[in-house]
Amino acid sequence: KGTMRVFKSLVLLFLLLVVRGSMVQLKNGGYEDIVIAINPELSENHNIIRNIQAMVKEASTYLFNATKQRFFFKAVKILIPLHWLPKPEYLSVKTESYDKADVIVANPYLKYGDDPYTLQYGGCGEKGRYIHFTPDFLLNDNLYNIYGSRGTKVFVHEWAHLRWGVFDEYNNDAPFYVLFLSYLPFRCSASVTGKYIVQSCTGNSCTTRECKSDEQTKLYEAGCKFVPEKTQNAPASIMYMQSLPSVVEFCDQSTHNEKATNLQNKMCNYHSTWEIIMNSTDFSNTSPINSASPPFETAFSLLQTKDRVVCLVLDVSGSMAANNRIKRLKQAAEIFLLQIIETGSWVGIVTFQSTAQIETYLQQIINENVRQDLTKYLPISAGGGTNICAGVHKGFEVKENIGENYSNLYGSEIVLLTDGEDGGMSSCLTEVKNSGSIIHTIALGPNAAPELEQFSNMTGGLRFYATDTVDSNSLIDAFSGISSGSGNISEQSIQLESTAQSVTVKQWMNGTVTVDSTVGNDTFFVVTWDRSTSPPDILLRDPKGKEYRTSNFTVSDLNLRTARLNIAGTAEVGDWYYWIQNKHTESQVISMIVTSRAASLAVPPVTVKALMNKDTNNFPNPMVIYAEVSQGFLPVLDATVMATVEPQTGSAVELQLLDDGSGADITKNDGVYSKYFTSFRGNGRYNLKVRVQGKDKTVRLRRRQSRALYVPGYIENGEIKMNAPRPEPSDDEIQAKLGSFNRVASGGSFVMENVPSGGITDVFPPCKIIDLEAQYEEDKIHLSWTAPGNDFDVGQADKYIIKMSESLLALRNTFEDTTSVNTSSLVPKPAGTKESFQFKSENVTIENGTIIYFAIRAIDNASLTSEVSNIAQAALFIPPKESSPDSTPNDDVINEGINILTIVLIVAGSIIAVSIAVSMFVCILHKKNRRGGPELRM
Repeated sequence: KGTMRVFKSLVLLFLLLVVRGSMVQLKNGGYEDIVIAINPELSENHNIIRNIQAMVKEASTYLFNATKQRFFFKAVKILIPLHWLPKPEYLSVKTESYDKADVIVANPYLKYGDDPYTLQYGGCGEKGRYIHFTPDFLLNDNLYNIYGSRGTKVFVHEWAHLRWGVFDEYNNDAPFYVLFLSYLPFRCSASVTGKYIVQSCTGNSCTTRECKSDEQTKLYEAGCKFVPEKTQNAPASIMYMQSLPSVVEFCDQSTHNEKATNLQNKMCNYHSTWEIIMNSTDFSNTSPINSASPPFETAFSLLQTKDRVVCLVLDVSGSMAANNRIKRLKQAAEIFLLQIIETGSWVGIVTFQSTAQIETYLQQIINENVRQDLTKYLPISAGGGTNICAGVHKGFEVKENIGENYSNLYGSEIVLLTDGEDGGMSSCLTEVKNSGSIIHTIALGPNAAPELEQFSNMTGGLRFYATDTVDSNSLIDAFSGISSGSGNISEQSIQLESTAQSVTVKQWMNGTVTVDSTVGNDTFFVVTWDRSTSPPDILLRDPKGKEYRTSNFTVSDLNLRTARLNIAGTAEVGDWYYWIQNKHTESQVISMIVTSRAASLAVPPVTVKALMNKDTNNFPNPMVIYAEVSQGFLPVLDATVMATVEPQTGSAVELQLLDDGSGADITKNDGVYSKYFTSFRGNGRYNLKVRVQGKDKTVRLRRRQSRALYVPGYIENGEIKMNAPRPEPSDDEIQAKLGSFNRVASGGSFVMENVPSGGITDVFPPCKIIDLEAQYEEDKIHLSWTAPGNDFDVGQADKYIIKMSESLLALRNTFEDTTSVNTSSLVPKPAGTKESFQFKSENVTIENGTIIYFAIRAIDNASLTSEVSNIAQAALFIPPKESSPDSTPNDDVINEGINILTIVLIVAGSIIAVSIAVSMFVCILHKKNRRGGPELRM
């Protein structure tokens, strides 16, 4: 027990330093182990490396000053692609990889668009996924006027998104907001000065003039932009217009503009970026440094990737004979060797029980014969105890001698599978940590060592959990999820289907698998079964009617429960239909697994990345499940995304993930589908599988949130100097018909702790409403939002509380003390449904210039209450009334809200465009705001 406590303590030290998908460490204010990875598709250009180094060095001093002498960049690793020529200064990668990089350098998601951006899945204060810089951004100095200095401005702007989970303080959807009968541009701070300019261009000739505004509505004309003075006194804010020379600070409580309807206000409850940074663990774990400059200059390591080296380290202890595990292991590992592992990779195999044995040293996969030969070394029998460290040691031994380029373990991988416990795991902990090898872990069954995942956590490996439930395919899915992390998508295997079911005697298992135009090379259809030694009857029909029978499938003498069909060339695009009949004398589980690779090097395939917000969770905190569906960097919209969460005990739970900007999903139509998960069945491991289906869907561009502001121009010494307009792609370029497609992806596993053993009472409130909108219809206020659930975004809430106030901060800080709206007639709808509610305001005197704020909370049947929603703002304009000699003013008309009123409504903190909600102005403004097509709106 004492040894185990030491083991857990050591592991905890390592885990405190690790961010999911990132290995960044913060020591005495210095960020270390930042990984900047160059995409393998980019041609060799050493100016990219030099400019990365210059950018980060410059950013370190700027960050140090902007954070009041707290943080700087101490050590950065730059990952060099395999195909770049080797150099003496290039070291070997260790556990770093493109897929886990903090910053990626890759071509843009279209030929246009060098906007630096940060991909953020989570809410306020949650770390982002990665920063994306294009090579043109790093190489083209002409972009300085648009974004500002790469180092002193842009990198720090994006680092704040990535590390501290803050958001932009501008709003391209609605660049102006209403205040005191005026439209003001988004600024933070509000003391940034400039002019309202509209630019007209014919060919290469452009003219500028000041914007005109409507006399009645005060709205600026379409195309009006705020152009700042180049010389400013305002020091903030880095998250607004980072390019201004005077900007050296984040907005704090004294300079923050909480009335601006930007994403920072929406996501962070109207708090300033500096308040969020101060609330981070980074801030609480550091103190100001007594120095005028960073105590260290940034150090850089150049690491070059190598061929993939993988050793399978497989448990063959006695318990592997139970529940058909050893046979299932052979089926799953065979799929990995024949279909998943990339050509050119090196593979070895080790088995272990009480002792370990090398089954085969490393072989390089250069043809199909090598793959087939490797499958001969997979285990077929089990017996003995469990010594995990013995297996790991042998795995290291296998990989130590394959040539001078691989004289150490750096960058190599171990796939470690076990179903048993081992009290001696602490004996190899230090060796694992220092090995420079990545360890992916697969825990099989309910009794696998609880400490197993610490190996993958320390080394940046993947972690999977496979149950003994045969019809879940979880073991096959785990092996299928261990693709290369090189970033070379065209080489990686893509899972199109993985389904299984128990089929009774003489009955059929039928289905459809869609092969879309982005895949089709190296396509395999694999059928497995769990009882009979002869295959079931199989009929597979391609989109052109060609049929494949059981006789066309290959059944290996070494594996009598798997039939495999490799489609020659590129598989036909369209729906493939299959029928499988169980000929066995009793019921058995039959499965269909389909994998493929990209059809073309020039066209990226549709991919799915499934993951959770945490690896380990404590009850009663919810989990959040994400699935990023994309083609290259283009988000794929309108897909049907279903997640299956399988617990260690109990039945699996299925839920639909949504990309609707409500509940757990922070941004609508960004290709990231999200959902809360609260159906915990007990403590222990849970695995995640995501299934994605698109039916004749379209890939559509949506500019990423959380990006550096594209500045339209500057005013210098009274002269307006406009930058080139942002290049916009055509409709054909931003829409690409995908047709139908199928994808399946494993999201790995997570561990739940502190779940009550005697059953769970309702402890989960409805989720926060984040898309509240307001609209005036004559003398009534119309509110709309997406319904939350009984438990976060699942189920149905019991009732709503709606409040209104003329003070935004009153609603945020003292919600219960503000004016109530009568909601007695309002019955909540099921989660995800659009709610609509109208009422007549009787508690507020409506006068010209009145701004009314609205917020809402949901309550469930256990009287648990959601957080306060985003705050919707309604601002009232009354156009001047034309007077006549015999007319007199009528104050009652104003108070009664008769139809001469023009009401302008804005949703505070949302990303929707300004809307006018009265008579003809509705149509006019709608056309102006949607100019250029909805998917180009930023």
